[in-house]
Amino acid sequence: MIKLCVFDFDSTLMDGETITEIAKAYGVGDEVGSITARAMAGELDFFEAITERTKLLKGFDAGILREITANLPFIKGAKEIIAYLKAKGIKVVVFSGGFHLATDVAREKLGFDASFANYLHEKDGKLSGRVGGEMMFGFSKGKVLAELKGLMGLKSEEVMCVGDGANDISMFKEAGLTIAFCANEILKSHATHCVEIKDLTEIKKYV
Repeated sequence: MIKLCVFDFDSTLMDGETITEIAKAYGVGDEVGSITARAMAGELDFFEAITERTKLLKGFDAGILREITANLPFIKGAKEIIAYLKAKGIKVVVFSGGFHLATDVAREKLGFDASFANYLHEKDGKLSGRVGGEMMFGFSKGKVLAELKGLMGLKSEEVMCVGDGANDISMFKEAGLTIAFCANEILKSHATHCVEIKDLTEIKKYV
């Protein structure tokens, strides 16, 4: 009986990578996208990757940033699968190596219960190029999930996770049901199930 479901955000609930969308608007999309791809494939340390990518955003207008994060596209079936899980009494939480600017808006639109993510530092209406928050390291998702399990009194078999990248491995190790969604090869080897169709309602087959 699953009681908690944790979703990754970028390329799992959101159709794309938040930081890459921001970078495209600032003219550094290729540089940031390249670092993101290597990080999600497990080729780069996550902390080094997030700090290097954020540095490239220094000077970006915070007003434009909010406009972008308020209008991000979602994967097909995102709202439906969250409603389905909640109807079954399952708490739905999002862990994102991206940013609260995106996940907080998504929470209002999709209806999940809470999110843990990072914050882009702003100064005088511009991004400073610095970042901090709850999901800064490759081990962050696993650590926070372990704490949530303790807080909620849950066993691993009562937890499911859905993700696509290398930084989701640590949370997969804390869950009994793990779904690699249109994922990087490095994550598939840690999953109990793999979904290759870009439609989140496919998850209904397993819960």
